[in-house]
Amino acid sequence: MKPVVISGTGLFTPPNSISNDELVTAFNAYVELFNAENADKIAAGSVTALEPSSSAFIEKASGIKSRYVMEKAGILDPKHMTPRIQERADEELSLQAEICVAAARQALARANRTPADIDMVLVAASNMQRAYPAMAVEVQDALGIDGFGFDMNVACSSATFAIQTAAGAVQTGQARAVLVLNPEITSAHLNFRDRDSHFIFGDACTAMIVEAADTATGEHQFEILDSKLKTKFSNNIRNNFGFMNRFDEAGIGQPDKLFRQQGRKVFKEVCPMAADMIRSTVEASGLKVEDISRFWLHQANLNMNQLIVRTLLGRDAEAGEAPVILDSYANTSSAGSIIAFHSYQDDLPSGANGVICSFGAGYSIGCVVVRKK
Repeated sequence: MKPVVISGTGLFTPPNSISNDELVTAFNAYVELFNAENADKIAAGSVTALEPSSSAFIEKASGIKSRYVMEKAGILDPKHMTPRIQERADEELSLQAEICVAAARQALARANRTPADIDMVLVAASNMQRAYPAMAVEVQDALGIDGFGFDMNVACSSATFAIQTAAGAVQTGQARAVLVLNPEITSAHLNFRDRDSHFIFGDACTAMIVEAADTATGEHQFEILDSKLKTKFSNNIRNNFGFMNRFDEAGIGQPDKLFRQQGRKVFKEVCPMAADMIRSTVEASGLKVEDISRFWLHQANLNMNQLIVRTLLGRDAEAGEAPVILDSYANTSSAGSIIAFHSYQDDLPSGANGVICSFGAGYSIGCVVVRKK
């Protein structure tokens, strides 16, 4: 089939960062308020007292030290604990489209492309801020791109699923070049009052240009050697928010309308699936795991990534083999592996092989093997 490359990447980082200490201070203040307000019920045994969190617990459990967010004050207010972001008028560029445009301009510049070179826009993320019109079509309009666009959602695997979709569009002649965007405002679906998950997510947006190798002119090209996708249904990561919630008013505002997971089960089940997927995709591309110079893995949990690489290599990863960005960005859902790819690619020599892999709710796993041109 026609060779396809990722010819440019871009990254939008929000202006606000929250450290573990800041997040824990806010969470523990909420815990004190809750326990004080419910003291009688707690004493009677009808309500369970909440436990405080700590920065040491967060870092040991996840490897996360801080995260970027679109709005900070609302999250750190113990009586509010959600971002305070005003709605925009229909005539204004939406927030999600705005961060897409910022990341897209970087990717276009690195790929030596303009909006006139793009035929397809694909916005792939774990949450869209509205049902329709598609975010991709709004971004297309904002950038002045002729052609078509659509949205897709495969949770944390959205970016790798989108890469394969974009590559297929180029190979079949549907598009000369595709703009892939992963706008993750995950602070909006995170329950900051849940001790087990209040620290997990951060906000960011990544962008990629996927195009035919024979017409690419940028200096940062990675040929897509092979890709593989897999899904397997699981309830261990779930979010029940949707347009049908208003059918049953008893469910409105309940914890299941935000992110929730059974972390230990996810760790146990996903790690071997991801390692097997990476190995099989690498071998299908004609390579061996030992031929891979860099693993750009989904940035959800440091312990998961270390185990996956150890399973593949039979040893711990050496410096630079499996870059980590979740310590400062936290889990940015589908954007995570692409942030790592964007941030840790320029030092690789021509001919170096790498793997982009994401995994998450579904379960879903996407794996892309690339070679630097």
